Amino acid sequence: WGLLLLAAALALWGTAAARCPAPCVCDNLRAHVLCLNGNLTAVPGTIPQLTKKLDLRGNSFTVIPAGAFLTTPYLTHLDLQRCKVERLEEGAFRGLGRLVYLNLASNGLALLYQESLDGLSSLQQLSLEGNHIEEIQPGAFGHLGSLTVLDLRANALVYLPDMVFQGLQVLRWLRLSHNALHVLGSEAFAALPALRRLSLDHNELQALPGEALARLDGATRLDLGHNPITYVAEEALAMASLKHLFLDHAALQDVAPDAFARSPQLRTLDLRENQLQGLLPLAGAGGLARISLAGNPLLCSCLLRPFHNWLARARVQVEGACAAPPALRGRPLDSLRPPEMRCDRPRLPPSPATPSEQPKADSSRQCPQGCACSPDFRHGSCENRDLREIPRGFPGDTRLLDLRRNTFGTVPPGAFPDLKELVSLHLQSCSIGALRPGALRGLESLVYLYLTNNRLSTLAATAFEGAPRLAYLDLDRNAFARLPAGAFQLLPNLISLHLQHNAIGKLAEGDLAGAGGLRWLYLAGNTIGRIAPAALAPAKMLEKLHLEGNRLAEVPTAALRGLPALSELKLSRNPIKRVGENAFLPVASSLQHLYLDNMGLERISPRAFAGLGPKIRSLYLESNKMSSIPDMSNFTGLEILNLRDVPFRCDCQLLPLRRWIDKLNLRVGATCGSPAEARGLKVKLSTAFQTCPGWGRGEAGGASPDKTKAARKPSKKKRSGKSPARGFKKSRA
Repeated sequence: WGLLLLAAALALWGTAAARCPAPCVCDNLRAHVLCLNGNLTAVPGTIPQLTKKLDLRGNSFTVIPAGAFLTTPYLTHLDLQRCKVERLEEGAFRGLGRLVYLNLASNGLALLYQESLDGLSSLQQLSLEGNHIEEIQPGAFGHLGSLTVLDLRANALVYLPDMVFQGLQVLRWLRLSHNALHVLGSEAFAALPALRRLSLDHNELQALPGEALARLDGATRLDLGHNPITYVAEEALAMASLKHLFLDHAALQDVAPDAFARSPQLRTLDLRENQLQGLLPLAGAGGLARISLAGNPLLCSCLLRPFHNWLARARVQVEGACAAPPALRGRPLDSLRPPEMRCDRPRLPPSPATPSEQPKADSSRQCPQGCACSPDFRHGSCENRDLREIPRGFPGDTRLLDLRRNTFGTVPPGAFPDLKELVSLHLQSCSIGALRPGALRGLESLVYLYLTNNRLSTLAATAFEGAPRLAYLDLDRNAFARLPAGAFQLLPNLISLHLQHNAIGKLAEGDLAGAGGLRWLYLAGNTIGRIAPAALAPAKMLEKLHLEGNRLAEVPTAALRGLPALSELKLSRNPIKRVGENAFLPVASSLQHLYLDNMGLERISPRAFAGLGPKIRSLYLESNKMSSIPDMSNFTGLEILNLRDVPFRCDCQLLPLRRWIDKLNLRVGATCGSPAEARGLKVKLSTAFQTCPGWGRGEAGGASPDKTKAARKPSKKKRSGKSPARGFKKSRA
């Protein structure tokens, strides 16, 4: 019977495989289907029913609709990396009860709703790395009871509300690195009983979030490096099982002697590259075996003797060297003798004062009539209630207030009294034409403000008075004809500004005055035809600049000067016909992702990419009109190169590109547009190059297997270091 069942299954797969969708490759033996880097805009409906692994990387889905995978109920692995997904509809993954691995990395997701991931009861690994997720609603992961690894790295998170990870009962590793987190609810990690590792490095935490971390009784490793934490207070960390703590590359100036007294299992403490001049003996850290102080300006005077003696008594290994006095500079701490540590230098500066506790607001449970208030999540909602005025009387401890789809028209001064703990305010689609001065007065904890799809055309600076912590401002789909100059002067913590799909025609000098901390600027879908050379100058920390779908006729090279951190530049869908020399030179040292697709681009100058090199990770040139491209052989760090729908002239002048593509471990989609006999052929497969001088000397010709192997080896080595959550390997061109 077993053999009969196996034969029947193979027969069913074989029948289905015969209908393998056109751009895809079906592996009958392993039940794998690959549809890589194609032009798919929807999930193919003819994928074999018994498929177990489906790889759809590099397509253009935008939206994953409800029931998109109902015809493939046996899937265990699904890869949707780099598919330009912006929205997951409710029930998008319904029917995938066997799925254990889902990769949604490098897409455009901005919000996760409660129903986004419904139906994935067996899912064990979920990667959402490299999206634009700004906010997660509590309950979004409520149906993922089998999840063990959740990857949310490199998103745009600033705030984690209470119980945001509710339902993740077996989660073991939570990755939140490379966001902009600086507010954590005290119960943010309360529902994670099995968590063993938490990665919070590369965020904006200014103090150790001790209250939130105290809920993690079982966590053994905590990564908090690369945060601007200046002081670790008394008993700041109460984690009963913690063994490895990383606080490297922060801004630490002092650590209280009993800072880790309530973490008795601590074994390794990494304090590298901080501003510590010294430490006192660490009380209660009896299990500590190793402490790293390398890269700190240690003053090896008599003030350091108690700590030095404690190290010897407790048999703690130490890494670090003296920075002063001059006679001891460079000496390892473990080589010092107490008599050498003399007090002939100024005393250490006093410890910074411990941050004072903020008084808690009144938490009475009143709620305006017709609205809903959740005491557990501290949410209030009056969504789509046909309200004409903003209601009052929400509980004083409300953190999220949802007032979408009403008809307020105006937000008057003092519209949100007694809401000092409010973090997220939703006012989308409310027909708002005016935000009056003082409208946000008293919202001292506000981080997110959503004003999408309203009628705003101007903003006064005083409109944001009283909301100094505002970090995310979403003004997409309003009526702005220019940036609201001066409006950002009272927003010193503004990180992300959305002004997409307005009517902005130009960026002028002074438009971004006051936006010194801005990291991400989204201006897609406007009518911008000119950017003044100094228009972006105030935003010296800018990392992402999205200008796609505007009216720029040239690369705004002059405006890019003074942006040393810019890593992502999108110029897609602008009428730029020619890219001149040194176009990206001002940002050559930082640029990693460059989008030049769908522009009708006709020519790229030979030195257009001057200065760019190994740092470039992705380059999008698809759907343009040029017939050749400059030499890019020094782009050795490329992970994505898209050359689809470019009419290359496959003659001897293109031979260097042909050879380079042959060496890449990437699928680039390059095809010949001419001559006629080569039209439509992949550049790699065209025989037009075989008559070119030097054909036999290149990789494309008679290169030996050893040379070919050597050329590809670095790419393989690079990929082998990735996390298993990355999933499928790159497919070759």
